[in-house]
Amino acid sequence: MKKIAIIGGGVAGVTTALALSQMGLDITLFERESSLVSGPPFCHLHAGGNLYREISDEQCIKLLKQSIDFAKFYPFVVDYRPTVIALPKSDKSTPDALIPRLELLQKEYQKLIDADPSNKILGEAQAYYKLYSREDMERLKTQAIVKMPSTQDEWMIPVAKSIDMESLQFPLVLVSEYGLNLFRLASGVRLAMEQVDNITLKLNTTVSNIHKEQESWLVDYEDTQEVSMEIFDYIINAAGFRVGKIDDMLDAPCKRMVEFKSAYVTHCKSYQDVVFPEIIFHGERGTPQGMGQFTPYLDGYFQLHGMTQDITLYEDGLVESTPISCQPQLNPNFIEKIEKEWSIEERDKRTKRAIKHIAKFIPDFAKAKVGSKPLFGAQQIPGDDPTLRVAEVDFPLPHYARCEIVKVSSAIDMTATIIEELKKLGYIDGAKVMKIEWLYSMKEAEITQEAQKICLERDYPTSLGSRRVESLG
Repeated sequence: MKKIAIIGGGVAGVTTALALSQMGLDITLFERESSLVSGPPFCHLHAGGNLYREISDEQCIKLLKQSIDFAKFYPFVVDYRPTVIALPKSDKSTPDALIPRLELLQKEYQKLIDADPSNKILGEAQAYYKLYSREDMERLKTQAIVKMPSTQDEWMIPVAKSIDMESLQFPLVLVSEYGLNLFRLASGVRLAMEQVDNITLKLNTTVSNIHKEQESWLVDYEDTQEVSMEIFDYIINAAGFRVGKIDDMLDAPCKRMVEFKSAYVTHCKSYQDVVFPEIIFHGERGTPQGMGQFTPYLDGYFQLHGMTQDITLYEDGLVESTPISCQPQLNPNFIEKIEKEWSIEERDKRTKRAIKHIAKFIPDFAKAKVGSKPLFGAQQIPGDDPTLRVAEVDFPLPHYARCEIVKVSSAIDMTATIIEELKKLGYIDGAKVMKIEWLYSMKEAEITQEAQKICLERDYPTSLGSRRVESLG
């Protein structure tokens, strides 16, 4: 049985570990933190990339397919609520400019369903999106809020009652881009690995050196008690924003960026019993009018992004690799946040700015308070294009895979590519390759309980580990 070392227990690392273990390989997963999937925040399936007007149609189509694959593999992670796209009157574009891409994605989604009916996880293709005029919204504003929405109009009622219509262009767009829950993913993979015999999980463990020994890799690693060395046949670098450190150990060729980002956890008592869709207020990234993202959780908790330099983005938060090192060097202030903690002053200051940013469009949200510390982390972006959203894996050296996904939904494509590479090497019998599927038995209550436990371990409200709505009906 071939021995595979996977460095990094984020989305890329855990997805690869689970898939390869199903194919009979001996997996050791190294993770420097005390639990899995503890990297930068994600909250959105990106089933079509409608949040990113700047990316190509090709990237959007690929994100659609990858998102469907991801949701099929990790169904318990999906929060089945739609997303509303709104353009402020201050925006340079118009809602009409969004429609050609929406029509394209609707057709591509229908093609995916025609090819495989199991791909119909975003509802009916003809209902992939719906436009709402000012008159539609005024009509919905008079209707009662539904506790468990099951139709597109029911989802839009709380939006109609809450937004400042005078600040927005019409129509608004409701699109089947669902939510993703980081804590539920961390929960599910932890429970799954307890059911697998050929994955050795090494938490609180740092890989300190790797060197070649004939056709094998010698890996030195340190945990809280000792320094150890082990021999592996293959290395999979899924170390997230630290992927360059492993490249440096191996003298692998590289070119990448790293960007620090944060999202803010807020609580709004007046909305704690209201079921919202996600709402995106488009804007130009990096300007004071940058995109605002309003992501609902249970019990009145909301995660906020404001794509401005003083909220989610940082003036010096994007750095590049150099000829000297593959590892882009973040400002020590960011490393302090990642490895230790935020100052209460900065947490409160940026969270309050995020609340003010969203309250421009949802006035009553000005009453919201700081809900907890932010969700935060650093993200690697291969190459030199900061707008890149679709990336998976490459193989810069023999017996070495480097995973650099930008969006979590790319993890299934990434894993499939690694499987093909291992087949070529003879590590996996091609006749025995299995479909990448979730094969683990666990109950909804078990996943939720574990997710809430992880929330507490990381000092977040337990409401962030649950989901209220199971389907769109």
